[in-house]
Amino acid sequence: MADILPFPCPQATTRLPPPGDPACAPPARRVYRARGLTRTYRSGESEVFALRGVDLDVLAGEFVVLLGPSGSGKSTLLNLLGGLDSPSSGHLVWRDLDLAHASEAERTLYRRQHVGFVFQFYNLIASLDARENVELVTDLVEASITAADALERVGLAHRQHHFPSQLSGGEQQRVAIARAIAKRPDVLLCDEPTGALDYPTGKLVLEVIERVNRETGTTTLVITHNAAIAGMADRVLRLADGRIIADQRNPKRLSPAELSW
Repeated sequence: MADILPFPCPQATTRLPPPGDPACAPPARRVYRARGLTRTYRSGESEVFALRGVDLDVLAGEFVVLLGPSGSGKSTLLNLLGGLDSPSSGHLVWRDLDLAHASEAERTLYRRQHVGFVFQFYNLIASLDARENVELVTDLVEASITAADALERVGLAHRQHHFPSQLSGGEQQRVAIARAIAKRPDVLLCDEPTGALDYPTGKLVLEVIERVNRETGTTTLVITHNAAIAGMADRVLRLADGRIIADQRNPKRLSPAELSW
């Protein structure tokens, strides 16, 4: 595999948050603030409660892992933070943008300018090669790095003209990460990024995500069913039945190489 190069940092950042409760951090350090956040869905004549009164603060540069069983509300929470959906009630603010009451146009602009997404299934366009898949994002924003540079930084410069069908699962996921980070997002949201990968490939993908956070200060949230991955986080949130039932800070972050499962 080609070497994975350092990521460029567009501005100085402090990655590690101060000790203690993030809700007590200076407002400038908080990128997300949620209070009483709920999300309900209609299923026939009944309501499904996906989130039930979530309170959450996320600090700039934090690496946060969200753990919980299927149906616990992890993906719903990530979708709200990413502006893919709106809450049913409660308050949700990203910096000075009220996401709870933002229009569809405002949420679209927020996603375009500030958020990178990485999903379990890579969502690459089969008819485009790796570079062209990344260029779908770089063409939308002014401050992006080039597609070739983004692919080089995830170790895939030599595969940029290959189509998804010619790439392994791990390579496709790294293309998806290159696409997400090419626009220099403030926030990287990852939903089960290693769920479809084998053990060594999953660890390689985690190394790339960890380096994005460590070297650029990009606030990073990762959903996973794999409790071992929690060791690489600054904070671990455990969800159940639409609520955050535990919020724990790791005394020391492990590197992906130190994880095992």
